[in-house]
Amino acid sequence: MKREEKAEVVQELSASFAKAKLAVLTDYRGLTVSSMQQLRRELRDISAELKVAKNTLLNRAIQGTPFEPLSGHLKGNTALTLSEVDPVAPAKVLTKFAKDNPKLVIKTAVLDGKELTPDDLTALSKLPGINELRAQFLGLLQAVPTGFVRVLNGVPQKAVYLLQAIKEQKEQTN
Repeated sequence: MKREEKAEVVQELSASFAKAKLAVLTDYRGLTVSSMQQLRRELRDISAELKVAKNTLLNRAIQGTPFEPLSGHLKGNTALTLSEVDPVAPAKVLTKFAKDNPKLVIKTAVLDGKELTPDDLTALSKLPGINELRAQFLGLLQAVPTGFVRVLNGVPQKAVYLLQAIKEQKEQTN
């Protein structure tokens, strides 16, 4: 790789780090090409990306960013997963994929400048994602007016039942 190509790769990685909220380092040694493609596809579906680059270039790209704690883990085969939007979704995909494919080993992660262990990433993956939280919030917003309408509707409804019972009682006495 020529010097200009290396500088271009470092610049591209630096731009990706500048936008990212979550970065995860994994060891992909022993994974087949088809399983790596499957992992890339799953990550792409949730707006995350998997990159493979030389450790020295990754180390240069993270200098001066909140992702500097990753530099101590740049050894061996390293794949980098970056997410700009939702940090929970990539954590879910990676932990599930690592469970199904034991050859994928999660080394470490950094979320908003804080280093996470693989256990921390697993705990993060158990949290609801952004779409699940939106659905829960929407359900909560719908539940309050619905409950209020039911309460308001209950009073006239009980009055109608009372009148119906009085009518039936009078018909039985006649």
